[in-house]
Amino acid sequence: MFQELTSRFENIFRKLKGHGKLTSENIAETMREVRRVLLEADVNFKVAKEFITAVEKKAVGTEVLQSITPGQQVIKIIYDELVALLGGSEAPLREANLPPTVIMVVGLQGSGKTTFCGKLAKFLKARNRRAMLVAADLQRPAAVEQLRVVSHAAGAEFYSQPDSTPLEVCRTSIGAARQRGLDTVILDTAGRLHINAELMEELEAIKQATKPNEILFVADGMTGQDAVNTAQAFTQKLDFSGVVLTKMDGDARGGAALSIKTVTGKPIKFIGTGEKVEALEKFHPERMASRILGMGDIVTLVEKASQNVDMQKARELEKKLRQADFSLEDFYDQLQSLKKMGPLSQLLNMIPGLGGKIPQDVEMDEKGLVVIEAIILSMTPEERRRPHIINGSRRLRIAKGSGTSVQEINRLLKQYDMMRKMLKQAGRHKGRRGLSLPF
Repeated sequence: MFQELTSRFENIFRKLKGHGKLTSENIAETMREVRRVLLEADVNFKVAKEFITAVEKKAVGTEVLQSITPGQQVIKIIYDELVALLGGSEAPLREANLPPTVIMVVGLQGSGKTTFCGKLAKFLKARNRRAMLVAADLQRPAAVEQLRVVSHAAGAEFYSQPDSTPLEVCRTSIGAARQRGLDTVILDTAGRLHINAELMEELEAIKQATKPNEILFVADGMTGQDAVNTAQAFTQKLDFSGVVLTKMDGDARGGAALSIKTVTGKPIKFIGTGEKVEALEKFHPERMASRILGMGDIVTLVEKASQNVDMQKARELEKKLRQADFSLEDFYDQLQSLKKMGPLSQLLNMIPGLGGKIPQDVEMDEKGLVVIEAIILSMTPEERRRPHIINGSRRLRIAKGSGTSVQEINRLLKQYDMMRKMLKQAGRHKGRRGLSLPF
């Protein structure tokens, strides 16, 4: 996410820090480069111009030019303006005073509305909310069945009404949610390949009938300014309350994220970061600005870890590490926790200093994790607990079972042995302070 943008910003900052003293001239040069980076990232021209003007106005002040660390001062100004551009602060979901809260999801066909509905239901479930997904898209073939599957994957209730109209389905779903004791209704409305009068009239009728607490516009983040233009047209006709950007894991530029709040005046509330039902993040402008500028996002990384780590297992693992009893079974458990947290490339981008340095083909390393998993699963429980018993014949059997080679088995066992020794030393050094792992 934003790899190109992050890499370009890091290059600009490197040059900026290289200046012993800043002048109006080299600040102007920096701003020209920033403008070029934003436009190449498909940021709206007007938004880029206003951003540069705001940064220049603060950067040429005497406090910056006479500062001991002028380069860092300018970077801080860029960060602050980027946070403002992205919305300033988190925009929480609105809730009804009397349940259920009604969330209407709108957008063009293919933007990822139905998938987002499932992700949102899963997100709310993790926060002790009970949601019902309503199949109001009666235009697209198999849309109702797709939402049924998504509901099951998210652990949410499902509601549909065969041989009815979208308006009637949405209207009756609220009463059905109250009867089932649910606190949230998510309306999955129909989309079109383009905006037309029929679509907007249908959505307006649903809005009037259900009085939703939230209307979330779902946009494909990879379409850049097309997503922004569509959002602008939707807000003029429907006046939605928030934006969801999907497919952000495939967006290396970031033009939509940097433009949409300024153009529409509506906050970004969520971003989709993958295909899995858990791949949804609450949008935090300050965290996203930090990621874009290559400063990492430790807070989100820790949140992901806390959501996917079994604390009882973590305590048991700490005890094993202190006793030098870390087995391949333990390693496999840690691998599963890591996979739940999301793609490896996204996790690495949250670590400060690594933002723009992750290769585009880092996914190849994730395939390596799959190979390791296959090797461990091809071992017997005894071999996982006591790897030292794995002799030549056992290695051959494991290689055949996992579709790998004996050389790959040897490499894994060697890496495991090195890691076990390293963790044993770390456990000894931590002593009474305790040893905590991120995964």
